[in-house]
Amino acid sequence: MSKRTTWEKAILVAVRTGTTKEAEFNSSMQELAGLAEAAGAKVVATLTQARDKPHAATYIGKGKLQELEHLLAEKEPELLIFDSELSPTQLRKLEDKLQIKIVDRTLLILDIFGQRARSREGLLQVELASLEYRLPRLTGIGKELSRLGAGIGTRGAGEQKLELDRRHIRNRIQEIKRQMEKLEKTRELHKKQRRRAGYPVISLVGYTNAGKSSLFNALCQVAHSSGQPQVEANRRLFQTLDTTTRKIKLDSHYEVLITDTVGFIQNLPHHLVAAFRSTLEEAVAADLLLHVVDLADPAYLDKIKVVEGVLEELGAEKERIMPVFNKVDLLEGISPIQAPPNYVSARTGQGIEELLGQIKNRLEAIS
Repeated sequence: MSKRTTWEKAILVAVRTGTTKEAEFNSSMQELAGLAEAAGAKVVATLTQARDKPHAATYIGKGKLQELEHLLAEKEPELLIFDSELSPTQLRKLEDKLQIKIVDRTLLILDIFGQRARSREGLLQVELASLEYRLPRLTGIGKELSRLGAGIGTRGAGEQKLELDRRHIRNRIQEIKRQMEKLEKTRELHKKQRRRAGYPVISLVGYTNAGKSSLFNALCQVAHSSGQPQVEANRRLFQTLDTTTRKIKLDSHYEVLITDTVGFIQNLPHHLVAAFRSTLEEAVAADLLLHVVDLADPAYLDKIKVVEGVLEELGAEKERIMPVFNKVDLLEGISPIQAPPNYVSARTGQGIEELLGQIKNRLEAIS
């Protein structure tokens, strides 16, 4: 991938409510900065406020709003990024008051998905989620919709450069759903063919940036016929969007299909969960789910809870979930001899052979 030549300057804005722990809030802000970078923004300042709850009309209070105006004059950013999903009223009032492009957490994630989608189904799913998000906000972002151009918050909406009014959006949503129904029937046919072939199916799931794609590549390097990595893997949030499936051997006779899937995140937009539900449900319907955890992340326990919550919402069976603790090479004081069987390093290959054995044992136990 070529290096980015232009970045949009952005200010991050967030409210810490009374029920939010400081560590949780700091983690959310770090994640927001990572999402902003993944979308193509350079964070030039951050403004936060402690309140019992966000202001109903403007998200932040009057005093903080004035402070933000001064910050805009000083930093001259191209956009503001809010760490919550703004209501249509909040979005409209903030745009009227500040006269700058405003992107909330949901639209930011939708934008990243709009950049990363490659398959026809992935593109349709992102477009559906984006349009359903935009529909109730036409009064707030009508100006942007009438001239959808470049920049964060304007991708993934499909029919760019067109005036997308409510009727156009509703018609497009219905058309997308019809196309997705056809694709879903095709996927069901492929699923039945795999079942007839008798291959067990394994899905990699986990928090975004836990190393799922790296682990997928490490398993393929050891157990795939090519002996080569199969997907692009780096530290960008939501690097993997479209699913990838490969056949690997757990031993000389035992073949399985393994699938790399999209990562989860706290406050994953419900528009995306709804749009990607069929794909996600297929992933969690696998014979075995490898829940990949970044053991070197100080907040890994909280992120485990986020993933478990999404899996539970999607109907995953707990007995089919197997945790795999990745990035053990980044931990001090753990040698390969001391590491438990499900502790691995996708980067160094530590524990991969043992993991293949663990997967085989677990599949045999639940079959």
